[in-house]
Amino acid sequence: MSTDLGAIMKVADRPPVVMVEGHGSWLEDEEGKTYLDFVQGWAVNCLGHCPSVIVETITFQASRLINCSPAYYNAEMARLARLLADASGLGQVFFCNSGAEANEGAIKLARKWGARHHGGAFHIITMDHGFHGRTLATMAASGKAAWETLFEPKVSGFTKVPLGDLDAVKRAITPQTVAVMLEPIQGEAGVYPASDDFLRGLRALTQDEGLLLILDEIQTGIGRTGRLFGFEHAGIEPDILTLGKGLGGGIPLAALLASDAVSCFEYGDQGGTFNGSALMAAIGAAVIEIVARPEFLAGVTASGDYLAQRLRELSTALGHGEIRGRGLLLALQLKGLDAAKVARIALDRGLLINAPRPDTLRFMPALDVTRNEIDQMLELLEGVLRET
Repeated sequence: MSTDLGAIMKVADRPPVVMVEGHGSWLEDEEGKTYLDFVQGWAVNCLGHCPSVIVETITFQASRLINCSPAYYNAEMARLARLLADASGLGQVFFCNSGAEANEGAIKLARKWGARHHGGAFHIITMDHGFHGRTLATMAASGKAAWETLFEPKVSGFTKVPLGDLDAVKRAITPQTVAVMLEPIQGEAGVYPASDDFLRGLRALTQDEGLLLILDEIQTGIGRTGRLFGFEHAGIEPDILTLGKGLGGGIPLAALLASDAVSCFEYGDQGGTFNGSALMAAIGAAVIEIVARPEFLAGVTASGDYLAQRLRELSTALGHGEIRGRGLLLALQLKGLDAAKVARIALDRGLLINAPRPDTLRFMPALDVTRNEIDQMLELLEGVLRET
């Protein structure tokens, strides 16, 4: 390896390969080895690596306007905000740089709304094993056991309940509760979906109690489940929605959306130096205009169904467990194998997959992944599972 990695802070257990180029579903390292990528930056590269629409948008917009400062409006910011507002039914949009920043903003907005309209309430009910980011507040909102004693003292005001247990949510509500916050599918926990019935019950409960419903769609949004937004499967609409990952198709872009009634930030309450820059917003608009097409979303559903069926057949043949998820966010439960070891061996064989839990493999390919690429992945995976 020729690249000097010594100055990179050690915050992740990365394999000793250096990626230098990527196109579609394939990556190449500096040694010239290629990898079939079914991680795609943790569901970030929704159109694969270096899609032509993003390359062309960057080239055009970078020659016109990159960042005029958030002190001013820009045309691309307005365009993307309108696309998201019209698609989601939520009238107000704030752009930011990461999912954690969007979720932090959602927490702040809920607390502001509680101070103004709900008697000063600020507590938020979240879910065991949920994941909302790595800021201090979003780590406190998350339900990761490994974080319980990390970076003390915690940001207070979060109560955890089991995903799918509506009675537990009811019991957790107090006069200080302002909102319920969750992911439609818990991705980092191992791809555990909240059922459509649970989401509908949660929406009815929060409306009855005068609480806000916050949906973290950082991973499930932008077509990942076969709908533009995951909440569409349940036929509901949240009060606050967060988006990230796929929204930028590979670049740092996220968004906080809220209904007009809930949008109560005042000047100076929220901001960010790079937020809503013309370059990032132009890329986001280009992504949305492709992913929101009905025929594109139908393709995601069809590919997701095909991948899930093939994974079930493989799991049955080799004696493994259930397939969880929706669309192109899927997981395979392993029996008797270490998922991290499987992912390491797969890397050696030229396949990138993710192991969010010791017994779980996660699959997050590009939304335009081909049947042939799915078949290639399954052939590689079967060989790895049999070898392991």
